[in-house]
Amino acid sequence: MIAAILSLTLLGAALGIVLGIANKFLKVEGNPVVEELLVMMPGSNCGQCGFPGCNGAAEAIVNGTAPATCCPPGGKALASAIAAKLGLTVDLSAMADDGPKIAVVAEELCIGCCRCSKVCPTDAIIGAAKQVHNVFREACTGCSSCIEKCPTEALVMRPVPVTLQHWVMPRPVAA
Repeated sequence: MIAAILSLTLLGAALGIVLGIANKFLKVEGNPVVEELLVMMPGSNCGQCGFPGCNGAAEAIVNGTAPATCCPPGGKALASAIAAKLGLTVDLSAMADDGPKIAVVAEELCIGCCRCSKVCPTDAIIGAAKQVHNVFREACTGCSSCIEKCPTEALVMRPVPVTLQHWVMPRPVAA
């Protein structure tokens, strides 16, 4: 028994060292500008931009195939930061920036069809079949992909409620 445990431990350690060394020598370098844009983006991978995730959107922006305004959750602040980073000019007048929103379920309308939970990219909607669903507030990214799938219109987007965890002291007004 001890021999089996010892041999598996040594095998695991040896393979771990080999993988660590291979990672150092065979590492593929990516575009550093794409990585910088990825840090700036919300990271929700919601797909509202039309790309498979934030990484695809960042690559498309750097390649010039997508505008700097392609990320709806990022809003005007992200678009202007991306434009400043890449030296682009961007028209922000067409962008609507209502602030962060999350999905809220009207419990009296929910029939428990599970269509909303199947399309949620972050698994923020909890509930079982034929049971009332609810939205896990901290996991919702505000992508609104669940809104179109709800047959009873039980889901609506509402501004993020101000709580002690989210409250930010307003800046003082200069006199």
